[in-house]
Amino acid sequence: MTTDTNPMRFGSGQAVRRLEDEKLLAGAGRYTDDVAPAGQSWLCFVRSPYPHARLVAVDTAAARGMPGVLGVFTGADLDQAGVKPMPGAPFKRADGADCATPARRVLALERVRFVGEPVAIVVAQTLTQARDAAEAVMVDYQELPMVVDLRGATAEGAPLLCDEGTGNIAAEMRHGSAEATAQAFAKASHVVALDVLNQRVVALTIEPRTVLAEFDPATDRITIRMSTQMPSGVRDSVCDAIGLAKDKVRVVVGDVGGGFGMKTGAYPEDIAVAYAARALRRPVKWVADRSEEFLTTSHGRDIEAKAELALDAQGKILGLRIRTHANVGAYATATGVAIQLLIGPWVQTSVYDIQTIDFHFKAVLTNTAPTGAYRGAGRPEAIYTMERLMDEAARQTGIDRIELRRRNFIGPAQMPYKNPMQQVYDTGAFESVMDQALALADWQGFDARAAESKRQGRMRGLGIATFLEWTGGNVFEERVTVAVRADGVIEVFSAVNAMGQGIATTLAQLVVDAFGVPIAQVHIVLGDTDRGDGFGSAGSRSLFAGGSAVRVGAERTIEKGRELAAQELEVATADVEYAAGVFKVAGTDLKLDLFTLAGKQAEQQIFVDSTSTVSGPTWPNGCHITEVEIDPPTGEISIQTYASVNDVGRVVNPLIVRGQLEGGAVQGIGQALCERVVYDSETGQPLTGSLMDYAAPRADIIATMFRMEMDESTPCKNNPLGVKGVGELGTIGATPAVVNAVADALARNGLADRTPHLDMPLTPDRVWRLMQAA
Repeated sequence: MTTDTNPMRFGSGQAVRRLEDEKLLAGAGRYTDDVAPAGQSWLCFVRSPYPHARLVAVDTAAARGMPGVLGVFTGADLDQAGVKPMPGAPFKRADGADCATPARRVLALERVRFVGEPVAIVVAQTLTQARDAAEAVMVDYQELPMVVDLRGATAEGAPLLCDEGTGNIAAEMRHGSAEATAQAFAKASHVVALDVLNQRVVALTIEPRTVLAEFDPATDRITIRMSTQMPSGVRDSVCDAIGLAKDKVRVVVGDVGGGFGMKTGAYPEDIAVAYAARALRRPVKWVADRSEEFLTTSHGRDIEAKAELALDAQGKILGLRIRTHANVGAYATATGVAIQLLIGPWVQTSVYDIQTIDFHFKAVLTNTAPTGAYRGAGRPEAIYTMERLMDEAARQTGIDRIELRRRNFIGPAQMPYKNPMQQVYDTGAFESVMDQALALADWQGFDARAAESKRQGRMRGLGIATFLEWTGGNVFEERVTVAVRADGVIEVFSAVNAMGQGIATTLAQLVVDAFGVPIAQVHIVLGDTDRGDGFGSAGSRSLFAGGSAVRVGAERTIEKGRELAAQELEVATADVEYAAGVFKVAGTDLKLDLFTLAGKQAEQQIFVDSTSTVSGPTWPNGCHITEVEIDPPTGEISIQTYASVNDVGRVVNPLIVRGQLEGGAVQGIGQALCERVVYDSETGQPLTGSLMDYAAPRADIIATMFRMEMDESTPCKNNPLGVKGVGELGTIGATPAVVNAVADALARNGLADRTPHLDMPLTPDRVWRLMQAA
């Protein structure tokens, strides 16, 4: 059956071009908005124009009578129908009480708490009709005091988003020992303190959120087609809210135009569309416009930290103290709170041997859109704080920043290493990775390049970030099904999901590894809750959890095939060998083709349903180095070079891995230089509600090509593939590397006193003003 003389040229370690790309480049992709069933109607949201207001009345009479309108629903309608609020965050306040957060309803009831919060929905035969009718819904708002920033929200007498949230603190956590850390600081020779800001950003996917729900009265089932990373999670949330058994909802995902964490879990809009389809008994579609995305998708970051580092005379870190306020928006979601109170702290000490910590993290409610997962999710914030501290410590102590890192790295001999957050790193060779990156970036040749920049009237700086991250979502179980079919195809279903990262290609390569057949005979199926459940794609887990499940499932299928082949060939199973699509009896010429064997089965296939578990998270790490130039008359920053070495364990597809590293780095650079969500503190109105106002990174953000290399010398020990997550690594390393480079440029030109005051984004105006400050 096989015609390729060397199918393994498409296996692991090979730079196989993405199988997904051919149809996408030909315009043959199938996104949710490409599906238009007969009788499809359109849904439009009525959204609050106020950041905080009481809903006095919602008059839908005029809208109901407009042409083409099929239904209008308010928060009161959904409440009466038994639609439940979305769950809050399972965290505690300082007094042990549950997390304080307003009940987040699918449609607002009694109060709205941020601009863009959905108040009502209108369903009509056409999109234009739905929009016109939505404008006819008359809402009587009574404005209430509001607050959109952390300082205002935590000030005495600030307006409260919910009565239980004293001081607008939704939840808080402490980690480490305050007493031990105080003792460490007392005996320190050097104490370095920084106020660190991680501004709010948006995920900005090319494809906006899109939901199409269809109700089948014959089966009493809802089929939801949507753009999401986690179809099973969305299904469960819809069922919980509407009060349905899980077998009454199916979620199907086609092509996804980007996720970046923003498309994990369910939004109120997803539930509203499903509810409308069931209530009206017809297909209902909603496609977010770009302004809706800026207003209402989960934003990322938005934390302010006071960070302190204690060091002895030789530069050894004695203790780390951090106080953080995280703006989680109007509703404290489980994801938004966990990212800042737990996940970020897991990696806060990073690659450094620090055991004495005092962390105090608070989640703060404000009248802004809720925050949630965005590429890196807590790790970029933590690493940015740590790397800014390390470079500032080097400047203040006079110890070379490379030497300071060497003195504090966790060494290979210390592995497995348990950090003070009780997280265990299985492998890591951090100094070796840094040394490779220094060579790749020609660190020693920087002075000559800086001198040339100076001759041209520009200030050149050199930035570095050495770091690690945690991946996996701490969900380590994954399920796959493997079907070897008589028609010569091996079909594998996985619950991880494609969203532009090339996971289908990588999984197909793992199937080639196991079965030794051409990749053209492999078919990967994703995104269908009727085919199987699973956590989905988040936290860079797709390959190490999902890929490992494919490996185990393939091995189990081959073992089942050996048993079936033994029966057909009338020999003992132990005598049957398998290689390259053929079962063979050892020492004889008896053999049986894999697909021929499948055809001999009653169902014309060899089928295995396999669930397996990896033993823990992965800890990818890297060293990112960048050089920038600053134009003093304007404050404009240009990135001249970007080099990195990344320990991602075993590499299945280097082409895809480099693409993930480069794409992630662009997003990290975007946060460093230009991206920022802005709310007006006087009115609560978002000022960055479109691409006319929000500065996204462009293709020309870097002057030269990235040099992204991989170190495979320390494979992960927690999964059978030896791989480590890679999807978020570039974002985590880029931001501190760029900001440290700018700080270095200032310090080299007599402005070292300005470096503690660098706040992102480093726009030309901000940098120029900082340089001019007395």
